[in-house]
Amino acid sequence: MDQHSAHSGPGPSPAPGPGGEAAAGVYRAARPTAAAPPPPGNPVAAVVRRLRAAQRPRPRLTGLGTGLLTTVVTVLGGLADSYLFDGPGVLFGVVFVAVSVAGAVYVRPYDLVAAPVAAPIAFAVGIALSADDGGGGLVGHLIGVFTGLALMTGWLYTGTALAALIVSVRALLRPWRRRRSRRCSAAPRGRSPR
Repeated sequence: MDQHSAHSGPGPSPAPGPGGEAAAGVYRAARPTAAAPPPPGNPVAAVVRRLRAAQRPRPRLTGLGTGLLTTVVTVLGGLADSYLFDGPGVLFGVVFVAVSVAGAVYVRPYDLVAAPVAAPIAFAVGIALSADDGGGGLVGHLIGVFTGLALMTGWLYTGTALAALIVSVRALLRPWRRRRSRRCSAAPRGRSPR
């Protein structure tokens, strides 16, 4: 007489024996639990919990990728602005602020500092490549670069400050887990002998 030990078809799985679930060969998959509603007393903690639980896009840009993205899009915005309106202006500033914010949002957590550092570099390169020379050759181009840098510092500060603010908030919301070895955690803290 053959007895089949495998259970086929729908139905309840066999109950675990006295040896526990591992002995019976029954493993349960981890189920995601629903987030408990925040306590009504602290609205700041509720906002922080909601921000952590919100579905955010996974940041995928490295530091180099953030710098390249910010620089290329800023230069393209400056060239489009100089082609349409004879020199970098409002369109250039809006494109620069938008790409600075995007770089700060999508940079990976390990390279957070790259976003506010890349913003002023991209701004300077964009101004240098799209400044109006006024028909004066190299000297006219240099004058156009310095004039653009002087007149558009508001856009530069806005884009850099927003990138730094977003990066700071992301760094504060990032769960920092310090991994310590067992020997370090078991040793009592105190001064080392001299």
